[in-house]
Amino acid sequence: MPAPSAKECLYLDMLESVSEVIFRTDAEARLIYLNKVWCELSGHDVEASLGKPLHEFLHPDDRETAAQLFRDLIVGAGADCEREFRLRTRSGEIRWIEVTAHRAPDTRPGEGGLTGTVDDISARKVAELSLRNLNQELEARVRLRTAELEASNRELEAFSYSVSHDLRAPLRAIDGFARIIEDELDGKAEAHTFAHLSRIRKATERMANLIDALINLALLARQPLQKESFSLSELARQIVEELQAEEPGREVTIQITEGLDVIADRALTFSLLDNLLRNAWKFTAHCTPARIALSAERINGRRVFCVSDNGAGFDMSHAGNLFRPFYRMHGAEAFPGTGIGLATVQRIVQRHDGTIRAESTPGEGSRFLFTLGR
Repeated sequence: MPAPSAKECLYLDMLESVSEVIFRTDAEARLIYLNKVWCELSGHDVEASLGKPLHEFLHPDDRETAAQLFRDLIVGAGADCEREFRLRTRSGEIRWIEVTAHRAPDTRPGEGGLTGTVDDISARKVAELSLRNLNQELEARVRLRTAELEASNRELEAFSYSVSHDLRAPLRAIDGFARIIEDELDGKAEAHTFAHLSRIRKATERMANLIDALINLALLARQPLQKESFSLSELARQIVEELQAEEPGREVTIQITEGLDVIADRALTFSLLDNLLRNAWKFTAHCTPARIALSAERINGRRVFCVSDNGAGFDMSHAGNLFRPFYRMHGAEAFPGTGIGLATVQRIVQRHDGTIRAESTPGEGSRFLFTLGR
């Protein structure tokens, strides 16, 4: 065999310098050329590998598929291929490879062999399989958490039903018997006796209102958001009209900024504004004149809504407890309520991915600043 020419030597040197296995087969799919990378990848000696079909070096489960694929390429029954297989090395290790092959150029179907490359993709496959396993684990966790959440929701529904029915019944009984006693006495008892009965009935009413507030607070976390575009200004005017109808004798200056359009859940936003405006209305009861306002401003590039008043205010050193259920800044005698309103407001704001905070000075009023969405 004549010595290779300088051009052929240069070509062979180029083939040996690449990082992928380069191969060539005959018309029977037997290897007739391999560069030295084959030995590094498979552990098999190049000379010992020549004359054998490439598919014999693959995992047993992949051999028949690869053999059929190579036969189809040689006879022209298949297009160029790029497929992943498992290679079994001389030491028995399984490595993932990507085989790119096509029929040798300038040959007629069935007369020429194949030429192509073999690339080691083991690292990529390990990463893919690890990611797949991680995704499956995450999906399993999500299914578990979803099942736990559904179970919690069912327990919450059962609790709400129990509270709504089992606790209301004795309250109705207490109120009913107190009313019967009042009717039976009908002026036959002293005034302080009727005062005690009145306190009993008022206490049952407060308890019933508290039960309603607790149930509504619990249900806020489960209620799906139905977002739509609407006017916050118009919503505020509706609430103020209700407040004025409830206490027509009060003189309160109301300022509502026009054009405060939002995209939010209308029902929940109504509850949010209702709580904030009713608080402002309540805590300005002893102010003359009383002032309540709804406005908006830009803070750090975000639109922040503000409900402000010139009412009783509170000490900011206790502001950390402001949104806790049942926490009161003022005595229930001076400013009655369930103590759930601001906790409800915070829950609604959080459902809208917003924030809320308060600013206040005792005797000088309060400002509640909140956002709806990010």
